[in-house]
Amino acid sequence: MDGIAQGWWWLIGGVLLLIAEVLAPGFFLLFIGVAAIITGVFVLLFDFGLAPALALFAIYTAVAVYFGRKAYANRPVPSSARHLNDRSGALIGRTAVAVSAIDEHGGRVRLGDSEWSARGGPAGPGERVEIMAVEGNCLMVRAAPKLEG
Repeated sequence: MDGIAQGWWWLIGGVLLLIAEVLAPGFFLLFIGVAAIITGVFVLLFDFGLAPALALFAIYTAVAVYFGRKAYANRPVPSSARHLNDRSGALIGRTAVAVSAIDEHGGRVRLGDSEWSARGGPAGPGERVEIMAVEGNCLMVRAAPKLEG
């Protein structure tokens, strides 16, 4: 196969990998597709044989995966999504209302439409408390700051 035909096959393969990336879950085929496209461009420009083209493809794939992982691995989680899969972590910082007296031994709070066991406080019935931590199914709370106004 001559270099021009081989170059076009690399380009077509790279585009097909990019299309597969759109259709398949994950984020890995993008790097391989980009490496195939770059290999195709070099094969078209310099008329390489198959063995050098495969070596270039391997190098470009390794480089693309390295920089891709470096760019996407350490992306910060937006603060709005910090506890997306941590339901108990999403409760921290919320305010609840004491249903019964709360001290270090226990008590009950209403959060939304449900009641939870709670410890901490101290707080009397009807007082607002802030959730500081979650231990199992027990909320660790403290008296909420008073609202001004």
